[in-house]
Amino acid sequence: MKDIINKLNKIFDSRMRLGIMSVLVVNDWVEFKYLKEVLDASDGNLASHIKALEKNEYIDVQKLFVGKKPQTSYRVTSLGKKAFQEHLNALEKLLNNRNK
Repeated sequence: MKDIINKLNKIFDSRMRLGIMSVLVVNDWVEFKYLKEVLDASDGNLASHIKALEKNEYIDVQKLFVGKKPQTSYRVTSLGKKAFQEHLNALEKLLNNRNK
């Protein structure tokens, strides 16, 4: 059991980060505005969680101007996909562990 717990990634303890990663692993690039809407997050809250994921190199950030408006989009990196999948695998093992 201790082995399984140690394989859980602390960066994904936050439900907001879990939500961000869940959206990003199934999409190529996702705009900040979309993440904000789908996760029902404030600008500041979402930005701080994105910053933590970016710091760990789990997501890439792309800043563009569409017309005169700034547009920020995100995608998961290969490192982020791997870390997230390992976290999900550990959760699954934990859920399937029945008094062994």
